[in-house]
Amino acid sequence: MLNHSRGRARIGVLVPFTNTNLESDMIMARPMGVSLHFSRIGGYDLDAVPDANQMAGFGKAPLDEPLRLLAGCRPDVVVYGCTSATLTHGVVFDRELVKKIKEDTGAETVTAAGSLLHALRFLGINAVAFASPYVGQINDMAEAFLASAGVQTVSRADIGKELGNYGQGALTPDEVFQLACRADSSDAQAMVLSCTDMRSMETINRLEAELGKPVVTSNQAMLFQALQILGIETHVHGFGHLFSKALAAE
Repeated sequence: MLNHSRGRARIGVLVPFTNTNLESDMIMARPMGVSLHFSRIGGYDLDAVPDANQMAGFGKAPLDEPLRLLAGCRPDVVVYGCTSATLTHGVVFDRELVKKIKEDTGAETVTAAGSLLHALRFLGINAVAFASPYVGQINDMAEAFLASAGVQTVSRADIGKELGNYGQGALTPDEVFQLACRADSSDAQAMVLSCTDMRSMETINRLEAELGKPVVTSNQAMLFQALQILGIETHVHGFGHLFSKALAAE
């Protein structure tokens, strides 16, 4: 039986254990009948600044137990909900992670970093402005990650301070909006807002109206790819050009 919370598909989500916004974003945007099932993952220091070393270690942290528990709900798609953990390792590592999760769970798999590339390809974008709450070194790695997939970062804004694990999630939508506006350039075809714990989804429509270009965020892109795999991406409204383009193409 189909109701608002279940009946059409199940999405399992791996969430970094200090992340406070990914679950809310996914719940806010999911279409009718799609249930969400979350498993928290560790492998990084709660009290350390999430720099390149922390995130590189996190990307390699064992996933056996959280995947075993998540597989118990028999998800149709599994989403790996940390962008920087695979940005710091590169595109090949990201693909290998997808393969491992799929083998361990039997479910189709989406990563945050990979979904950004997927969204940009869907939109036909190859030049972007980029913003995130990361330290500058991770943003450098993010540029390299995008470049290895043929996407040029023509402008960018760093947050300008070292944010701890809870500091990234504490940024308000207004602060995210201002960060994105600082990052924008007339040469950018789209704005990329990277981080699953940054409140970017709440700024998408406002930013697209302000900047006059598509805005792609980590959580929006993950949900889009997961729903596209399920064949129901056009059931989401109000979260930017990415979803509206899919609806127009239906």
